[in-house]
Amino acid sequence: MDLYLIGYLMCVWLSSSRVLGGYPIWWSLALGQQYSSLGSQPILCGSIPGLVPKQLRFCRNYIEIMPSVAEGVKLGIQECQHQFRGRRWNCTTIKDNLAIFGPVLDKATRESAFVHAIASAGVAFAVTRSCAEGTSTMCGCDSHHKGPPGEGWKWGGCSEDAEFGVLVSREFADARENRPDARSAMNRHNNEAGRSTILDHMHLRCKCHGLSGSCEVKTCWWAQPDFRMLGDYLKDKYDSASEMVVEKHRESRGWVETLRVKYAFFKHPTERDLVYYEGSPNFCEPNPETGSFGTRDRVCNVSSHGIEGCDLLCCGRGHNTRTEKRKEKCHCIFHWCCYVSCQECVRVYDVHTCK
Repeated sequence: MDLYLIGYLMCVWLSSSRVLGGYPIWWSLALGQQYSSLGSQPILCGSIPGLVPKQLRFCRNYIEIMPSVAEGVKLGIQECQHQFRGRRWNCTTIKDNLAIFGPVLDKATRESAFVHAIASAGVAFAVTRSCAEGTSTMCGCDSHHKGPPGEGWKWGGCSEDAEFGVLVSREFADARENRPDARSAMNRHNNEAGRSTILDHMHLRCKCHGLSGSCEVKTCWWAQPDFRMLGDYLKDKYDSASEMVVEKHRESRGWVETLRVKYAFFKHPTERDLVYYEGSPNFCEPNPETGSFGTRDRVCNVSSHGIEGCDLLCCGRGHNTRTEKRKEKCHCIFHWCCYVSCQECVRVYDVHTCK
């Protein structure tokens, strides 16, 4: 997944310079009205810098699903920030910059592996969901993987065609990863690991039909898992990512770089595992060369001994404590029928931040 390209792509489509909470406001916008003003097809696709010919053809041939591609990347970034909210690197993005993660992804680190996996999964997920919702004329429900009905239920609803979403992600995101070097091999592997997560976790979702809510008859369809579950799964893969080494081979087309597991006595990574071959910075101090913002002024958990705790997150520098007053709803009462009334209380909290 070329995130320089995606950063530009999303800025073009949702062209707004407003900022919300320090991040571009298009992160918080739903799809819909903002796409009604897209330019003509040649202007849209031709205005994106850095597209390889295969991506340009894909963009022009599948113009109506390209907003879902951008939505999927947004979904992946939001999930990345949730999963790493208590880590030294918290998936920070840079506003008004095509390199939305800065130089952090220049290295072949665990962080790069996760971002590529979650972004590729996000694209496949969003395209699949868009097709099931009927927003595109070139895709729809999956009718190929139903099989016979089960006991007490029958097929119904709209089974989500995850294989089509995976195909879109693969064709667009991997189009740039065709170089015979180690980084392309790593990106292709992690992209596919992210997409495979969706196919591996497809499940039956059912709805009951019957008198008084009974479940005499159920209709079921294939559905994607919640994206949060995919994020949790890939976060576990990040924690257990396999470190690789680069090997060079002479082939008919020239020198080709491949990846080999660094420690032979460890389990060899499968297609579902994440891989990397460069170490990560510690992200404790600001470093513009690595893209680290440091952890000063980050909120930490004083009662935790984990990475989000003040000892580890603050890198041994200690932490400051301040009190903060917050207005909250309290003493809520349900009135028949049908509303809730609440009072407003002021509560005092201790907030701990890294020195």
